[in-house]
Amino acid sequence: MKKLSKNAIIGYPAGIITGITYGLNPLFAVPLMNNGAATESILFFRYAFAVIILGMFLMLRKETFRISYKQAGILLVLGLLYTSSSMLLFEAYEYMASGLATTIVFLYPVLVAIIMVFLKVVPSWPVWLAIAATFGGVLIMTQGDGSQTVSPTGVLLSLGSALVYALFIVIINRSKTIASISNTLLTFYALTVGAIVFIGKIIGSDTVITNGITSAGDWLNLVGLALLPTIVSTATLAIASRNIGATKASVLGVFEPITAIVVGTVMFGEPLTTNIIVGISIAIVAVTFMIMVTKR
Repeated sequence: MKKLSKNAIIGYPAGIITGITYGLNPLFAVPLMNNGAATESILFFRYAFAVIILGMFLMLRKETFRISYKQAGILLVLGLLYTSSSMLLFEAYEYMASGLATTIVFLYPVLVAIIMVFLKVVPSWPVWLAIAATFGGVLIMTQGDGSQTVSPTGVLLSLGSALVYALFIVIINRSKTIASISNTLLTFYALTVGAIVFIGKIIGSDTVITNGITSAGDWLNLVGLALLPTIVSTATLAIASRNIGATKASVLGVFEPITAIVVGTVMFGEPLTTNIIVGISIAIVAVTFMIMVTKR
């Protein structure tokens, strides 16, 4: 049996970490939303805290913040895409169970694969098989059994989040302009764009920025959002995309809905149906198969 390449040893764990940490969104966000905090406020503090933490890290490492105008344009687009993905997902939480909404977002690997085909990068048959199986698994997970409502509006918002997230992954993987930018600096600028967008939305509306954010627990939830589903998730996504490619990195995101469903079930009492268990099992087997067969 051939050994895994160096890129695979780095890229596969990074992709798994991306899925798990992004799937923790509901753990920190749902309590804040239940307290009455506005989506814009939650996302502003999430991004602002992340930018401060990353900025301090970059300064400690004495890494330059300098980028070219061309790189700034790409990073602006990445920031807007990532921001849109977060906003659409949080809006979906208003219409359906958080675990189910995050599960639907996992359809982004299918979208990544389709986009890559248009870019004349055709995945190998094991990757297509893994995509088909995980897609089927997610469809099974989203089938209601009477214990929860599947909202059409929530589904559309989640699918919109998936589409812009797919574009985000493809650009990171394919853009030669930003290839020389470190994963940390890329994450810093993408999140800076998000912080600016959300403070702009707050200023342009009647939203009270700290409404629903009163206790120490609320602020800890915001820091948790900044660290795990934001800094760690975005940085490891960049690492995975650059080492194993956009399509494989996106398939590993199956750990995102699995984590979200576990959080929803354990923390918020959301239903764990037979369909969800079957769908998760199919997805895990598919990802394991892809890793075992595609060792390049």
